[in-house]
Amino acid sequence: MERKILHMDMDAFFASVEQHDNPSFRGKPVIVGADPRGRGVVSTCSYEARKYGVHSAQPIKEAYRLCPQGIFLPVRGGRYTEVSRSIMHLLAEYTPLIEPLSLDEAFLDLTASQQIFGLAESIGKRIIEEIQNKLGLSASVGIAPNKFLAKLASDLQKPHGFVVITPENVHEILERLGVEKLWGVGPKTAETLHGLGIGTIGELRQTSPQVLADSLGELGLQLYELAYGHDERPVTPNESVKSIGHEITFQVDTEDHQFLVGVLLWLCDQVARRLRQNDVKGRVITIKLRDSNFKTLTKRSTFDEPTDFEEAIYHEALKLFERIPKAACKVRLIGVSVSDFENKSRAQLGLFETESPLPEKDLTKLHQTIDKLRDRFGERIITKGTILQVQNQVGEKNERHEP
Repeated sequence: MERKILHMDMDAFFASVEQHDNPSFRGKPVIVGADPRGRGVVSTCSYEARKYGVHSAQPIKEAYRLCPQGIFLPVRGGRYTEVSRSIMHLLAEYTPLIEPLSLDEAFLDLTASQQIFGLAESIGKRIIEEIQNKLGLSASVGIAPNKFLAKLASDLQKPHGFVVITPENVHEILERLGVEKLWGVGPKTAETLHGLGIGTIGELRQTSPQVLADSLGELGLQLYELAYGHDERPVTPNESVKSIGHEITFQVDTEDHQFLVGVLLWLCDQVARRLRQNDVKGRVITIKLRDSNFKTLTKRSTFDEPTDFEEAIYHEALKLFERIPKAACKVRLIGVSVSDFENKSRAQLGLFETESPLPEKDLTKLHQTIDKLRDRFGERIITKGTILQVQNQVGEKNERHEP
């Protein structure tokens, strides 16, 4: 039986939730991420805002210049998580084979589900309608024989898109698409391909695999397979999360040390919150920096005991950050992740036994209380130290759960 993989991707998810919760925002340019008076970036914006040239990861001041009449809102992580759970519950009605990629997108393997619910195309249309009718939100769906093509299809006609790729039309669809549409092709790889005279997937398909391998190594051969629409990876549901992280890609590269340290603090706060939401503690912390030449540097450290306290994560992240050699070029991306999870019953990081004015159990209760308040009233209802300043500067660019 031919595989039928569906990729569901919500349209402008954060902004759409804000428009749903506040009907007066509907039809207006909504920009989620940061205070326009700060130096942060856009996390997500509505399609009304995109007409003015606003886009994700754009400096918030630039977004305000382009769209001063826009409605600028902070990220409400708790609310988006709540809606995401409703979406995933709806998807689970059609198949247990669901692989979430983030809060607002997931793969579904509908191959066997067709025997119960009808053709995959009918299921896809039903999912779009139910998300609209039950949650008041818009989703785009792509259906194809594999994950790569399904994800590609869901992005071709956004918003509220519905595209089906079959063995019969796959080459026609891929032929004129830019090579940037292939998984694994970032700016540097695209530059290499363009240097070889390859601008489209069709042109890459006509290139010798040996030429690609000589220029890009194993990646070149992987891209050659993708150019023909080949991808054998299965949908992997219920795979345990091995790391949780957040990262920011700046629209304008920066060398402002104070700003970067502030962003690092905000990232650690977000990671710790996600750890507690997933009921895990981590032992290994990793920070990542990418410079304007796309060179990526990472440093990691291991705690004596697992933790979900942002104070502990930031304490170690700052030490790692200061150990990374600061090159002459500016910083393009900064990220923090925590991994090597252990049972939450284990003791909390010993650092707080001597440095914290509160016992560990009181610190835990404090964090739980703050989390509940943020879930109910938004991220900015309570801030710690200079995190208020950082929240005014930075939008939530990318939330990562790595299997």
